Amino acid sequence: MDDLEKRLKMFMLRCVKVCRTLPKEYEAQHFAHQLIRSSSSAAANFRAVRRGRSQKEFFAKLSVTLEELDESLFWLETIVFTEIVPERRLKELIDEGYQVLKILSKSRKTVSD
Repeated sequence: MDDLEKRLKMFMLRCVKVCRTLPKEYEAQHFAHQLIRSSSSAAANFRAVRRGRSQKEFFAKLSVTLEELDESLFWLETIVFTEIVPERRLKELIDEGYQVLKILSKSRKTVSD
């Protein structure tokens, strides 16, 4: 789990760095705030996953982590879709997000089986 926690923290840090470079226009700053909120929430909730007192609590916190990570990917894709940042600049970050999302989804499926 330490590797995943580190990957989620690095994902959040990279999202913050992207947001620092966005233009000052309203929509770019709105997307930036949403991205920072969701990426930091994904990292924080994953930390809580590790402290789950029961299988149900573990599953619930993991589900929140997945939702927040998926939302972060939505905001990154929105930043590309609205042509605020070129896709080539965010491709690696988006790919990393999807890789972690797949790993966490499999973990959640294993818990529910």
